[in-house]
Amino acid sequence: MRWILIISVMFFLTGCHPARNASSVSTSAYASYFEIQDSVIKVISPYDASVDILSVSEPMDRIICMSSSNVAALSLIGSADAISAVSGLRYISDKALHDRAVPDIGYENSMDYETVLSLDPDILVAYTVSGTEPQYLSKLRSLGIRVLVIHDHLEQHPLARAEYVRLFGVLTGRLAAADSVFNAVCNRYEQLAASVNVKEPVKVLMNIPYGDAWYIPGADSYMSHIIRDAGGEVLGSEPGTSRSKVISMERAYALSLDADMWLNPGHCRSIGDLTSFHHFFDRFGPVAKGLPVYNNTLRTTESGGNDFWETGAVRPDLILEDLVSIFSESPSDSLNYFFRLDQ
Repeated sequence: MRWILIISVMFFLTGCHPARNASSVSTSAYASYFEIQDSVIKVISPYDASVDILSVSEPMDRIICMSSSNVAALSLIGSADAISAVSGLRYISDKALHDRAVPDIGYENSMDYETVLSLDPDILVAYTVSGTEPQYLSKLRSLGIRVLVIHDHLEQHPLARAEYVRLFGVLTGRLAAADSVFNAVCNRYEQLAASVNVKEPVKVLMNIPYGDAWYIPGADSYMSHIIRDAGGEVLGSEPGTSRSKVISMERAYALSLDADMWLNPGHCRSIGDLTSFHHFFDRFGPVAKGLPVYNNTLRTTESGGNDFWETGAVRPDLILEDLVSIFSESPSDSLNYFFRLDQ
């Protein structure tokens, strides 16, 4: 694949920030919720600032991943063989895991504890969506399973999410390789962002209703940040917060009239899908004016897993590359995660 060739060349670049150079104390360059000191990982909770410390005495080669982004991180640093099980295999894009028939241990309320115990993992890497630990994690701990809860999905800077390859580098004894990967991704992302030169930001309408709610990401959110770095602006985005806000259909329509394009319209893969989703969408600015509509679902699994949230989490430079191309007057025909909806 093209991005593999790119990153293999960029391994020879030096780090673009002093904190990324190897040292006995390695603070995070972008990430807010973890730090590394030698072989010790410190995870900081975004909910209550509590700290979880893990000392890694030897490389781990039996890791269970509850998130597809963690699968991508391990794969990117050459440690895919350390993945002994996952949650939601059918939603994971990594073909190698399917070829190996890696076990699927299920989800919170349907956890296959027997399989987890039989695998005797070195660690199970999980995430939470609140400050209260889910019951299934407490049960795993009571069964003697070592659990590490990380918060990469709550990091708001695109490069902060990518930096978690370094955490997995410590777990697997491949920190040097992880540093090379992160430095390459970081350099390329920053070079792409620095190359953007627009007089006026491209005005972007985001998303479609999910259930009865239309969410617009806050100005400090992951998506708003990467769109801004590409030369765009999320219409209706609330300044000073990373939290999404819910807007009405009427408000979305008003925003659409100012939009230069529409991004990430849910499951829709054509303009016909979009107008079928809601009868009023044919009056929205980008559709009525024939302006571009792009979705980030170019690479999805049959069950609906989206590689944008898998490899894209550790390769934000590829997402940025797509958006820079899309926002230009001559977008590339070979995008990594996005495609333009046709009629």
